[in-house]
Amino acid sequence: MQPAMIRVHDLHKRFGSTTAVGGISFEVGRGEVVGFLGPNGAGKTTTLRVLTCYHPASAGTAAVAGHDVSKEPLAVRRNLGYLPENVPIYPDLRVEEYLHYRAALKGVGRRGRRAAVERAMEKCGVLEVRRKLTGHVSRGYRQRVGLADALVANPPILILDEPTSGLDPNQRRRIKQLVRELAQEHTILFSSHILAEVQDVSSRILVIHRGRIRADGTPEALVGSSGGRTLRISARSSAGGLAACVAGVAGIAEVEVQEGTDGYASLRAAVTGPDPRDGVAERLFAAGLLLRELHLELPSLEEYFFQVTEGIDRAEERAAVAAAAEGTP
Repeated sequence: MQPAMIRVHDLHKRFGSTTAVGGISFEVGRGEVVGFLGPNGAGKTTTLRVLTCYHPASAGTAAVAGHDVSKEPLAVRRNLGYLPENVPIYPDLRVEEYLHYRAALKGVGRRGRRAAVERAMEKCGVLEVRRKLTGHVSRGYRQRVGLADALVANPPILILDEPTSGLDPNQRRRIKQLVRELAQEHTILFSSHILAEVQDVSSRILVIHRGRIRADGTPEALVGSSGGRTLRISARSSAGGLAACVAGVAGIAEVEVQEGTDGYASLRAAVTGPDPRDGVAERLFAAGLLLRELHLELPSLEEYFFQVTEGIDRAEERAAVAAAAEGTP
C-alpha cells in the first residue's frame, strides 16, 4: 500500500447513549479509490463527518494527510475536498460566482482563482451552465457543481458521501465516469448504496455494520473468499462419467448432474474450499472428455454484502435464541 493519506485508529463516536461508531480502524493509501459500504445507520456518514472535522470523535484518532483531525482541523480541510450527500449551495448565485466564492473561502489566491475555477468546471462538466443560477440547475448538475466545489482548491484527497444519490441512470453514469477520471490524480474515499457502482470504480472496499468494520479488501478478494461459490461443468460424457471425474476432489460438495440431449452432461456443485478447477480439468483431460464449460461462479457483491451485514444479524439472533433455550429450565 502507498503511504497512508487517511489513517483511522480505534475510532469511536457516541451521541449520548447511542454508539454510532464503535472502534473502527483502517487506512487509505495514496492513489486508492476506496468504497465505503454499509446499510442505513451503519456509521458511514458519521465516520466521514469525523474525518472532515464536522463531528469530534468520542475516542480514538483520525488523521488526514498526516494531520490530526482534532488538533489540526484547518490543515485537514486544506488537504481534502468534501461532497456531502445533500449539496449545500447558494441558490441565488450563478455557478461560476458560487465557485469563485468557494475558492476564496478555501484560500485559493486571487491571481490563480480564475484558473482554478475554470479547471474545476471543466473537470466536472459544468462549463455549459456556468452562467445559470445554482438553484435553477438539475439535480445532476447540482451534484457536479458540488464536486467542482470539492475540487476547486485541487486537494489531494476527496471524500464523497453518496455522490450519485437521487440521480437518474444517465446522471449516475456521468458521475461514475468522473470519479474514475479523478482517481488518476486524487485519493478518494466515498460511500454509496449502489453496490455495482462501488464495484466498478473502487480499488478496495470497506464494509461497516453496526459501527464496526466487517470486511476490507478488493472487490474480487471479498467475493472470492465468501461462501456461495458454484462450479459449473459441461462435457461430452454421460452423467455418471462426469460425476466420477469430480468425485473426491477437495472442496466440492452438493453435486448435481444432468444428462444432456446432445451427448453433453452438465454438472453443478458447491465449492467450499480452494479453487478446484485445475484438479478437475486434469481429471477430465485424463478421462479423454471433451470440455465445453468449466466455470467457477462467484457470488455477487450484493450477495456478499448481505452475508456480512444482515446475514451476521440473523446468525447472532439464532445464536441468542439457542442460548436462551438452553438456559430455560
